[in-house]
Amino acid sequence: MYGWGSDTSTWKKPGKYKYDSAKSPYLDSLASKSAAKGPRTYNIGSEPNMKLVNPRGRDISSDSENPIIIGVDVTGSMSTWPAEIFDRLPLFYQTLSQYKDDLDISFGAIGDAYCDTYPIQVNSFGKEVNLEEHLKALYPEGGGGGQNKETYELFAYYILEHCKTPKAKSPFMFIFGDEDFYKTVNPKQVEHYIGDKLESPMKSKDVWDKLLQRFDLYLLHKPYGSGSDDKEVVDSWANAIGRQRIVELPSKERAVDIAMGIVAKKWGKFSDFKDNLSARHDSDGVKDSVYKSIAFVDVDSSPNSVVKTTKKGTKTKPLSEMP
Repeated sequence: MYGWGSDTSTWKKPGKYKYDSAKSPYLDSLASKSAAKGPRTYNIGSEPNMKLVNPRGRDISSDSENPIIIGVDVTGSMSTWPAEIFDRLPLFYQTLSQYKDDLDISFGAIGDAYCDTYPIQVNSFGKEVNLEEHLKALYPEGGGGGQNKETYELFAYYILEHCKTPKAKSPFMFIFGDEDFYKTVNPKQVEHYIGDKLESPMKSKDVWDKLLQRFDLYLLHKPYGSGSDDKEVVDSWANAIGRQRIVELPSKERAVDIAMGIVAKKWGKFSDFKDNLSARHDSDGVKDSVYKSIAFVDVDSSPNSVVKTTKKGTKTKPLSEMP
């Protein structure tokens, strides 16, 4: 478990990486605040804290130039991946907040509105150790209907219509998941869970298209287990957001590393990220798996997040070769 604070003595190579010295007192203060709150746990109760994560009739907003939205599929096929992802919150926040002081994060949980009780849970944006309370508010229902789809599009609709980021310059949206989305946004589900009234179903692809105008959006894809199923899922997402925005995850332990690497690359901090990764892992195989996953992520950091096509025949330089 990664903890808050600037101490890296438990890493594989202690002393090989140090957080920004000017920020060390700040990071250590986060460790004290976290300790005062008690043990950090991922919710294993019977329901979410709906006072914090109920999306109905509610907007979320951030005045940050660098907001990040993280939606995690918490259905049964994701197994223990959500807990592994959320456990790395201190590492994720402390590393990226070195690069951008105004980092603001919203966590959400995604299920299947056709069969789950809590298929969409969305936290307000937050910072520092307050994010621990946001994670504790989420409930990993572990449901899903076994039809190779979850209602990712319902979460996407909520973010499109009810997430306000008026000052955003480098916003990210990450979805950790393993399955396909439904091809239309169901008006009954929108009204029941969010409170909006739609006259007719919306094409999910239209929602993704509009989100790509606002966010640097990625599907961080957990292998589903079957080659044919994985291909079907990837092809569907590729049609919606572009193949270069689908990043394959080699393992649950590397999921957060890969999200961090993408952000660091776009913010011009990949060299620092490589130092961070090397200090935490002494295995070349571990590091290479991260570099391989994000080797072809577009380096363009333009505020306009629309997918850009590269000229035929051009290649992106592998991340492991970048300075």
